[in-house]
Amino acid sequence: MADAEGPTMIDADALLGTNAVEAGVGALVQRNRHHLESMEPEEQQNALGHWRELAVEVLASARSALVPEGGADDVGRAVIVFEDQSEDEVSVHVTFTPQLQELEDGAIAGTPAQITAMSLLDSMANAADEEAPE
Repeated sequence: MADAEGPTMIDADALLGTNAVEAGVGALVQRNRHHLESMEPEEQQNALGHWRELAVEVLASARSALVPEGGADDVGRAVIVFEDQSEDEVSVHVTFTPQLQELEDGAIAGTPAQITAMSLLDSMANAADEEAPE
């Protein structure tokens, strides 16, 4: 029976929040539990990372469906998710819509938002390399 006040509304951006991503990963873990249990610990971590990326990509697509960008075909998006892994470790997940294109010279082509995200990620990687002990 439908609620007299109508459907519950949620903020589309909540689809990319920790609770939604964890729910997506949890569903994939549950669905693939038998496979996960047969893996070595390092394989399990790789699988969880892969499933997290899948969950973020699916949820980003769902968000895009709920919040149309005016119908422009050339609108690009880069979704970056930062997650605490431990006290001093952060996981970074990124999804690009549409996918980035690799050019013949090895450069990457994308929309302004995507290139900005790539520049940010590159800067973060360079800063992390500079801080790493030798």
